[in-house]
Amino acid sequence: MKEYQRVIREAPGSFFLFGPRGTGKSSWIRLAFPDAYVINLLDEKLFQSYLVDIGLFAQTLRALPQGSTVVVDEVQRLPSLLNEVHRFIEERSFRFILSGSSARKLKQQGTNLLAGRALRRDLFPFLPQELGADFDLDRVLAYGSIPVIWSQNSNPEALEVYVQTYLKQEIQAEAQIRNLPSFARFLNIAALFHGQVLNASSLARDAGVQRTTVASYLDVLEDTLMIFRLPGYKANIRVKERSHPKLYWFDAGVVRAIKNQLHPLSIEEKGALFEGFIAGVLRAYKSYHRLFDDWAYWSAQQHEIDFLIFRGDSCVAIEVKASARFRDDYCSGLEAFSLSKPSARCRRRIVVYLGHQRLKTSTGVEILPLADFLSELESATIFPA
Repeated sequence: MKEYQRVIREAPGSFFLFGPRGTGKSSWIRLAFPDAYVINLLDEKLFQSYLVDIGLFAQTLRALPQGSTVVVDEVQRLPSLLNEVHRFIEERSFRFILSGSSARKLKQQGTNLLAGRALRRDLFPFLPQELGADFDLDRVLAYGSIPVIWSQNSNPEALEVYVQTYLKQEIQAEAQIRNLPSFARFLNIAALFHGQVLNASSLARDAGVQRTTVASYLDVLEDTLMIFRLPGYKANIRVKERSHPKLYWFDAGVVRAIKNQLHPLSIEEKGALFEGFIAGVLRAYKSYHRLFDDWAYWSAQQHEIDFLIFRGDSCVAIEVKASARFRDDYCSGLEAFSLSKPSARCRRRIVVYLGHQRLKTSTGVEILPLADFLSELESATIFPA
């Protein structure tokens, strides 16, 4: 498999590394910490031995030199190990990299999360910056950019297996959902909401389950890093979680696989998938480089803006269009937002599109080709100096 340079930066000291399965956590750790002692809890024999006698974990650590670097892979499988991790950080100056594909068990069990002694890092699918010359937008929109799938030449069958593995390993194996067929039906409906404002009551009705069940299912998806929710913005309150946030899946290929739509990319699909792609890229740069402090979408009186990103008391408004030709009406939401007297100072209004010409309207809206927009994210120049 070709090695791509990842954008993620390690944290000082011990840290948690979370990311969906197949995003390359183990590969990145192996390259970043070649001398670390690795404890892989996917090794069933090792896992069972610690499950029977948690003291074996401490015995393993005692045999290592003072100040060792230790990787615990899939730490969510045995959250009780974190008590010993805490002790060895304090008493023997160990550095731990604690990776996992879900934070759910850690949250549910009220686990000792090391009292701030370990930061958190997240790993996402490949970014265009990481893929370089290999980046192909249509391929990413059709089959995603999860490293484990990308390495198999974006094989649709590999995506189908990935989704089934998620249901088995992340859901069934951890006994998080009692009725797996019901959850599978819910997934198919939830996939239709990719890039849309989420109405839990409507989703529950379409999926044939209770609204409270939908709420718990959405929490499972979010905790296992399959989805993220984008809150709405109100002018007098910076970012407020409304009853209807926007829903995004973490990877275009996964959402298409769940919908059983792994045929060649259609024009009808492209809008939501392109918006979801931009959402994922923004989210990654927020995490990797703290490019902005907070984000939201805006909607009022039939106008909408896909993304507002905030830094301090300033914001940048971003509208996303999967079109190679610019139209004046693409700016309607951006113009309406300017008249709404937002509490944050809007430094730039941008339309990202698939054309190749950089433009600017008479009212100051910037029309950026995708390549220009990505370049500004990579160089962290999206906010004016």
